[in-house]
Amino acid sequence: MKHTLSLLLLAILISTVIAVGQDAKNAAPASVPQGQQPPTIASTIDREISTIEKQLVGAAEAMPEDKFNFSPESLAIPGDDYRGVRTFALQIKHVAASNYFLWSALTGDKIPEDYRGGNGPEALKTKADIVKFLEHSFALGHKAAATLTTQNMLQTAEGGKSPRLYLATFAVAHAFDHYGQIVEYLRMNGIVPPASRGKSD
Repeated sequence: MKHTLSLLLLAILISTVIAVGQDAKNAAPASVPQGQQPPTIASTIDREISTIEKQLVGAAEAMPEDKFNFSPESLAIPGDDYRGVRTFALQIKHVAASNYFLWSALTGDKIPEDYRGGNGPEALKTKADIVKFLEHSFALGHKAAATLTTQNMLQTAEGGKSPRLYLATFAVAHAFDHYGQIVEYLRMNGIVPPASRGKSD
């Protein structure tokens, strides 16, 4: 009796496994809705770029032009160590210049000399020009993401030492790092970052 029951349970288990396997084989992957393309390395990196782009451009637009040269150094907080830190404008220009430097290695675009050096072109002074510089740097990021494939993502970028995927993702990580600082600059001026509005602080 025990032997028969064991065989019956084994037969049920095997039938269940086969049925589940057939269903899984015939069904589209759960993470890809029907009618949509599965994600690629290019689309995945592009999505990350879009996320930080939205947050950074929103933050840059939220700061009033008369506060673009704000730096926490001006608050003279006792015990602080803000001497010589970048102004809000330089934070934005630094991210944009770094984006150009990192992503141009993937696209092959030649960038002007004054984009180099960490803080971008000295001539950019107005809020409108600085925001446009940031937006254009992210346009290059989307172009860079589109060049990535599973075949080339670990290849060394031309003229460099780092893999293409590293350069693409490091630009995103670097931008997020500065976004955290930029958020603090906004908060020090009584401005809630757009990405945090409508949420409990």
